Amino acid sequence: MRKDEVKKLLKEASIEEGDFIEIRTGGKTYRGMLLPSHAFSQSDIIIKLENGYNVGIVIDGPVSIKLIGKKSRAERGSRSTPHNGKKPTVSLIGTGGTIASRIDYATGAVHPASTSEEIALSVPEIFDICNLNAKVIFQKFGEDIAPSDWAKIAEETAKELNSGADGVIISHGTDTMSYTSAALSFMLKNLNGPVVLTGSQRSSDRPSSDAFQNLLASARVATSDLGEVAVVMHGTPSSGQCHIYRGTKVRKMHSSRRDAFRSINGHPLGFVDSRVHLFRGYRRKGNGEAIADTLLNTNVSLLYYYPNLDSDTFLRMVEGKEGVVIAGTGLGHVSNEIVKAIKEVAGEGTTVVMTTQCIWGRVNMNVYATGRRLIEAGVISGEDMLPETALVKLMWVLAHFEGDEIKKMMGKNIAGEISERMLYDAYPEQKKYMA
Repeated sequence: MRKDEVKKLLKEASIEEGDFIEIRTGGKTYRGMLLPSHAFSQSDIIIKLENGYNVGIVIDGPVSIKLIGKKSRAERGSRSTPHNGKKPTVSLIGTGGTIASRIDYATGAVHPASTSEEIALSVPEIFDICNLNAKVIFQKFGEDIAPSDWAKIAEETAKELNSGADGVIISHGTDTMSYTSAALSFMLKNLNGPVVLTGSQRSSDRPSSDAFQNLLASARVATSDLGEVAVVMHGTPSSGQCHIYRGTKVRKMHSSRRDAFRSINGHPLGFVDSRVHLFRGYRRKGNGEAIADTLLNTNVSLLYYYPNLDSDTFLRMVEGKEGVVIAGTGLGHVSNEIVKAIKEVAGEGTTVVMTTQCIWGRVNMNVYATGRRLIEAGVISGEDMLPETALVKLMWVLAHFEGDEIKKMMGKNIAGEISERMLYDAYPEQKKYMA
């Protein structure tokens, strides 16, 4: 059901935001306070249940909406976005996450951002750090983000930086944030300001939400001299510190913890408490115009090897693909049967890149006989790249290079995706690496 139809039903029942209502649809009954709808929402109607949590309801079919009780509430009033010419300006690009919200204390309702003003005013403390310009470019869950969306985000980011923004924050769903951060790392060149992706593991109406701290830390990083794409999220289970992760070296390691993100095969770029601490080795912002090179060859797949994967299944999975990234076992291995299948598809012109299923470590196909056979079959080493980073990089490389240049570029460190030496876990000794 379209949102405008729901609005019509609410109007006919004289129901306003803050009123207590009952909704019957799809064989279920919901009772709670009507909350404002917003640009990020994928639901037709949002209510606060009696247990205090918000729920979004998609109405597909017959529905009954009944007023239970009116709520006396004060007018929210209007507020304007403050601006201080002496402070840096940061652009906030919304892609569908609900990280930014503000509470209507008269109703107890949480208002996820629907306009640039609401995004900016959701964390008023941010104006102690910078001026904030905000806009929503699309409204998608992280799992629905596609390569075409990466391109749009990259283009909007470059546009903001080249229009005078000192830095850019991108609010994004956490589930695929590492794919997007990797894509932007390859697409965006000559960055003249920081590009920071952030999100929240827990909705903004929960007392344990990480949204506020993540956004505030991101604003601090967005006003630093960082010149690359980074992810900024909670660095510990409790509040107090966020970590800055390189866009090509970060992975979500837990489904729900606030400190779900980790740097893999490399140190974080730094951390944020009341200020930004950047470690040695980060790239500083440059001068001139930022460039968005968004050309990708998306005819590429990522395949996870598993015991009993047979050659017929493998060949069906990679049929017609111009590139394949394999997450192999250990140092980068598959069964001998699959080695033969790989040799077949590589001989037909498909680029095959090997990564490892292990969380930490590097592919080395020179140690065991299986690895050497993979090299002979034409497989390219993914070095210590995360499988998802290798996937995005292969899309970018295939769109820009041909022949022997493909292997050369896949082995070249373009955006910090390949480490010169192996690092396991930098957190206990992070202060050693401070700039």
